Amino acid sequence: MSKALIWDMDGVLADTGEAHFAAWRKLFAEYGHTMTQQQFQETFGMVNADIIRHCLGDHVPTELAAEMGKRKEELFREMAPGRIRLLPGVAKWLAWGRQRGYRQVVASSGEMANIVTVLSVLGISNYFDALLSGAFLPKSKPDPALFLQAAAAVGVTPEDSLVIEDGIVGVEAAERAGMHCLAVTTTNPAEKLAQADLIVDNLEQVDEEAMERLLGL
Repeated sequence: MSKALIWDMDGVLADTGEAHFAAWRKLFAEYGHTMTQQQFQETFGMVNADIIRHCLGDHVPTELAAEMGKRKEELFREMAPGRIRLLPGVAKWLAWGRQRGYRQVVASSGEMANIVTVLSVLGISNYFDALLSGAFLPKSKPDPALFLQAAAAVGVTPEDSLVIEDGIVGVEAAERAGMHCLAVTTTNPAEKLAQADLIVDNLEQVDEEAMERLLGL
């Protein structure tokens, strides 16, 4: 029976924090504002409109927030080359999944254009059978819809799917989807990812026996 590895992107496949922060700083400068490192850390993972209102106040009109959010993603894509890197252990497990014939999917809350840019910059696009963005789904993680769509896209049942995540809401979404979950502490401490089946600091710490166990082998 086929198995699937469902990868989150930011903080799992790639360290994209520097590029995101640079994009936010340039965006805010264009509008006559600033963003601090603390503000960036406080809001990382939020949707753009919420980040903008957190930093600038609830008075920001919806249309302006949308305009700024669109511009921020354009800046991120411009700044990604040279500012993003593959995280430890990722290359090993991508190759392992391919060797085993498992289906591999990116399921990210980010925009599809961002997914395509990151995979292209890192040179890993050809490892994936499907790319899914949750940017325009009615509900975001922890709703399980994105992960369920990812499994369906490659014809694998939730029970035969392993989600690799770093986000609190992503771990919850995997559980709600009925999938096993491997969590990395890239952006959250282990205690906040306790719902995951296995928690590691990076993917180099995972051995083959653990991966097989998580996939029900």
